[in-house]
Amino acid sequence: MRQKEILLNIQPLSEDDFDDSHYLTSFETPLRPDAFDVEDEVKIERIEKHFREIMNILGLDLTDDSLNGTPRRVAKMYVKEVFSGLNPKNRPNARLFDNKYNYDQMLVEKDITFYSHCEHHFVPIYGKAHVAYFSTGKVIGLSKINRMVQYFAKRPQVQERLTVQIGKEIERVLHTPDVGVVVDANHMCVASRGVGDTNSKTGTAYFSGKFKDENIKREFLNYINAR
Repeated sequence: MRQKEILLNIQPLSEDDFDDSHYLTSFETPLRPDAFDVEDEVKIERIEKHFREIMNILGLDLTDDSLNGTPRRVAKMYVKEVFSGLNPKNRPNARLFDNKYNYDQMLVEKDITFYSHCEHHFVPIYGKAHVAYFSTGKVIGLSKINRMVQYFAKRPQVQERLTVQIGKEIERVLHTPDVGVVVDANHMCVASRGVGDTNSKTGTAYFSGKFKDENIKREFLNYINAR
C-alpha cells in the first residue's frame, strides 16, 4: 500500500455494484468545505427532524413512549458519539516526551478495540487495531495511541482508509517514518444483511519505513498473533 495519497480510477457504478463493494476515492475522509459551519446543536435538531420522518415513513408509531425519544437520541449519538471523529476539534492532542531510556526497539500497542460505521450502509464495523512504531527520539503515552484509533474510527469509514489514516497519524505525531498498523474487523453490512456471513473477518495493514523489512514485519505480526 503506497504511503502517498492514492486516487483510484473509478468508473460509473450501478446500484448493485455499490451494494457490497468497498470502492473509495481517497484516503482522506470525504468532507465538504462547510462541514463545520453549523453548530452541533443545530445539526442535532436537523437530524432529529429527518430521522423522525424516516421512522414515520417506516410506519412506526412515534406516540409510543418507547419510540418518541428515539429521533433525538439517534441525532445526539450521531453528532456527539459515533461520528464525533469527523470534527477536527476532537482530534487527540498528543503530548510528546523525550525517549530518555534510549529505547530503540519496536514498541507495540495491540488489541485496541474500536467501533466504527460502514460508510456504505451506516451499520457497525468493529474489531481490533494493532499499532507499532520505532521512536526517532520522542514517545507518547500509550493511551494516546488508543485515542488516535478511536478518533479515526468515529466516522463513516471503510477499513482500508481507517488503517492508513491511523498509520499516517502516528507518523505525523511522532515524527517517525517507521510505523506498522494491522486492523482485523467484523462488518455488520456483511453479517446482518446481504450475504449474511457471520464468521468472516477482514484484515488490512499499513507498513512504512523499517516495517517494510520482512524480518521486522514478521516480528510485528508474530507478536500480535501470539496468545
